[in-house]
Amino acid sequence: MGQFAKSDGRKKLNTNDSKSTENNSQTIGKSILENEQMFKSLFLHSSDIMYREITIHDQTKLLMIYVDGMVNTDMIISNILEPLMYKGLPQGLGSIESVIEMFEQERFSVLQTKKVSNIEEISDHILKGNLAILVDGEHFALLADVKKIETRSISESAIEPVLRGSRESFTENLRTNTTMMRRILATPKLKIESLKIGKLTKTDVAVVYIEGIVAPPVLNEVLKRLKCIQTNGILESGIIEQYLEEAPFSPFPQILNSERPDVAAASLLEGRVAILTNGTPFSLIVPMTFWSGLQAPDDYHQRFLFVAMIRWVRYIFTILSVFLPCIYIALTNFHPEMVPPELMLNIASLRESAPFPTVIEVLLMEFMFEGLQEAGLRLPKQIGPLVSIVGALVIGEAAVSAGIISAPVVIVVATGGIASFIIPRYSFSFPLRMLRFPLIILSGILGIFGIAIGISAILIHLLHLQSFGTPYLSPVAPLKMRGLKDVLLRWPQKMVKKEGDQL
Repeated sequence: MGQFAKSDGRKKLNTNDSKSTENNSQTIGKSILENEQMFKSLFLHSSDIMYREITIHDQTKLLMIYVDGMVNTDMIISNILEPLMYKGLPQGLGSIESVIEMFEQERFSVLQTKKVSNIEEISDHILKGNLAILVDGEHFALLADVKKIETRSISESAIEPVLRGSRESFTENLRTNTTMMRRILATPKLKIESLKIGKLTKTDVAVVYIEGIVAPPVLNEVLKRLKCIQTNGILESGIIEQYLEEAPFSPFPQILNSERPDVAAASLLEGRVAILTNGTPFSLIVPMTFWSGLQAPDDYHQRFLFVAMIRWVRYIFTILSVFLPCIYIALTNFHPEMVPPELMLNIASLRESAPFPTVIEVLLMEFMFEGLQEAGLRLPKQIGPLVSIVGALVIGEAAVSAGIISAPVVIVVATGGIASFIIPRYSFSFPLRMLRFPLIILSGILGIFGIAIGISAILIHLLHLQSFGTPYLSPVAPLKMRGLKDVLLRWPQKMVKKEGDQL
């Protein structure tokens, strides 16, 4: 029954879509009454669509159509209503066809305007916040950009904080974001190509790159994949990211996301392409490499010696976050001779009363740690951190006191979890956290050999992984000596690569 109902619903939807497409492909006529009825039927049951008729000295009829709450009413009153009501049409205009030109040249000379006759295009602009003016006897509508949409102001990034550098982050408004990019990269070589994606949402997407620096194959591939997206709605750049990825089943992200305009601008200078989406502050940056996921935004704003040291600390803690639990299991269960005898005796005495094997203990604690992280994210900001900290302390202490979990396991899992927080890109920490679980199981079955099998599988996968034609491990594999200056160490700025030679 459900399938029949769905099929009937789809038929109705397709029928309505075909009717709507047929109507939208038409052009408006010269009768203002017929045009008004047509738009009222198109926007049926849409109480926010406003229709305002104006008759100028009993001669010329105008119809204004706009979305209430999305236009600047003060501008409409001062530029249209008041001059027309008190002064009328300028003298000497003569024929009625000149009214649209009069608006375009005199009333809206400082605004972005457009003459359109296609119904679909007119309705799209109305829904985006433009004002449509129809004149009786004319078969064109004048579209004026008088948008005034309340948006969030520019603020500091919540997920990419820096000690030194810009405090600005992208907002949900696409034009604000492109303005920030243009302000940083004040060059005519900065190109911004616009696309609309989504049959229903018609989301504005901007592809940003620097001409002469960007790799043409990468740019062409980005545009090709974006134009192939067929979906009803794009509500966030994450949906576009899933369409663009080459290997959707890989745990590693192949597209970098950032809400910082300085990060996006620096990526463009390296020859990458940024994708900005209206309605979200997160930009997509392609191609992405493994090492870019471990680089912090302010790595280039600090002195190179400090950054070089911090990078290695970051790499070591990243390795600890992935391998510490499985190494603990392998050493205590399969290779105790590799642990100092005193330490092994202490671990054995603490585990004496534990009811579960070590691998089960570690898995239980890992699940609990992930659950606490997720709970901390979903709760309100005021109580989220409190619940995470109190939950970890109380549950960990209670589990050890009750003899359910041994104390060394709590120390190992907590150390691995805290070490994962050092990864600067939050989205890049997801695959590393996920990989802990299969490595724990492999080490619980085969010990060190299981870890070796897991590492081999991960390396083989990374060697075959690409992001828009760029090897994921580049410049380490394949080896590019010049690119290593910005990976293993961060050399002084004047000795680092020139534009666009990293990829």
